[in-house]
Amino acid sequence: MSSATRLGLAGGVCTLLGIGLARFAYTPLIPALVEAHWFSSHAAAYLGAINLLGYLIGAATAHRATLIVGVRAVLATCLVLTVASLYACALDWGAIWYGFWRLTCGITGAMLVVVGVPAALSRVAVGTRAYTSALVFTGIGLGIMASGTVVPWLADVGVAPTWLALGGVATVLAGWAWFAVFVNLAPLPRSTSHGHADTPLPAALALFLVIAAYGLDAAGFVPHTLFWVDYIARELGEGLKTGSGYWVVFGLGAMCGPVVAGFMASRLRFRPALALALTVKTIAVLLPVLSTHAIALGLSSFFVGMLIPGAVTLTSGAIAALVPPHRQQQLWGWATLSFALAQAAGAYGMSWGYEVLGSYRPLFAIAAAALALASLSATAAALRHPR
Repeated sequence: MSSATRLGLAGGVCTLLGIGLARFAYTPLIPALVEAHWFSSHAAAYLGAINLLGYLIGAATAHRATLIVGVRAVLATCLVLTVASLYACALDWGAIWYGFWRLTCGITGAMLVVVGVPAALSRVAVGTRAYTSALVFTGIGLGIMASGTVVPWLADVGVAPTWLALGGVATVLAGWAWFAVFVNLAPLPRSTSHGHADTPLPAALALFLVIAAYGLDAAGFVPHTLFWVDYIARELGEGLKTGSGYWVVFGLGAMCGPVVAGFMASRLRFRPALALALTVKTIAVLLPVLSTHAIALGLSSFFVGMLIPGAVTLTSGAIAALVPPHRQQQLWGWATLSFALAQAAGAYGMSWGYEVLGSYRPLFAIAAAALALASLSATAAALRHPR
């Protein structure tokens, strides 16, 4: 196995555990948690939202943590705590216990993504970076697919066996990533540049618009990533297995996202491709409001799933094209904070909205409005500084 492949797979484990399992595995389990009387539907929604608060905390502190204890120590700690959180959720010890571990895996999941992804990509040659990046971001879709296929098989047995199965998978993956790759990881080189005024004004305005679009995008896909399975299973009355089936379609789309994003960027350039992707995503999120037919739900699942990692890929490329190399990590950190803040605010706001409205359907319309604004912001960014 080549070094680029090993690094790509290790980075993929970080996105698979940090996002695919630590976050998305909870979504198809919400109906099972409610039916098993572990939590009410409203409590289950808030427990999903607290994970996004953890993601915000992790995104804000990940870089500073590496400066204090180093990249390897952060990765080791986050791998252990993320796996431990999956096992902990197998215990029906109340909302405080669950909330603590959902918050914890939100923090560690964000750190795995913020630290693990560049730890892999910065150590491969430029010519193989696209290949390695595809392996890294495919981890998100693979994690979603894994959670969507394991849950229907184990939900009839119980909530606890489902979490234990996810924990077992995570243990194997984390162990391989650490012992095969990360344990021997050399320290990342530190930047010695401190320039802050080297970005031309037109590029700075375009950069602001890209980051704004990224934040609005995060708020726009909250209903799909938090409530989608429960909406189909309980509100539409289709059942958990059908809802989980749509989650698998969502995961298939997510696996295709990085490849499709790369193709779009090669044809259109990053910012026009981002604007187009967010426009398509707006329509896909709005589909459940317009129709509950199986075709509409399937298309919505696939395209929203595809354009979650797709938008991440296009946003990171757009930022890299607008700023010099020594500022890319700093600006990507700002974008990640914008994303995490909007995601957490959207999750809590929509959880409250569901409690008030008693239906998920209006939330998809609100999310589509946020994505429409994101599309306009990305379009303005492409026009502001076209080169």
